[in-house]
Amino acid sequence: MLRANAFIVMLRTIPRPKYKVCVLGDQQHCDEAKANNIPCMDAEALKKLNKNKKLVKKLAKKYDAFLASEALIKQIPRLLGPGLNKAGKFPSLVTHSDQLVTKVEEVKATIKFQMKKVLCLAVAIGNVSMSDDDLVSNIALGINFLVSLLKKNWQNVRSLYIKSTMGKPQQIY
Repeated sequence: MLRANAFIVMLRTIPRPKYKVCVLGDQQHCDEAKANNIPCMDAEALKKLNKNKKLVKKLAKKYDAFLASEALIKQIPRLLGPGLNKAGKFPSLVTHSDQLVTKVEEVKATIKFQMKKVLCLAVAIGNVSMSDDDLVSNIALGINFLVSLLKKNWQNVRSLYIKSTMGKPQQIY
């Protein structure tokens, strides 16, 4: 049986440019985020939510991913409760030595393979505005990573499809 884990791989080009990332940070990270037009919240703003489940759920729904400062990441479960964890959006760590903009780009370029008991997976690998070469490299990277996770590698794969939002699915394996 497959393990119920999330495996993360970083693609070469960003598949979802509209992916919304929020920074939960200390003063330094919030200043840097504001300078780069990245939405951010400090500890005070998080305390205002005071574990109100509805507000935390709303926050989790509003953004696709979160980044948190070292100082704040340990306090997040205490400030927000289990809401972000339940939504599968627990923040990634960002240190002061990291450039915030590059970290946000990294988060936008990562995809998650969430292995559940169901035998099919779907993941965003590109968008219509990308060049063919970028799409091919993203698809190859994603497929090779997925195959490396499986117990019997390619023997576990029955078929692979690529599909655009409104288009027909195209079988690629």
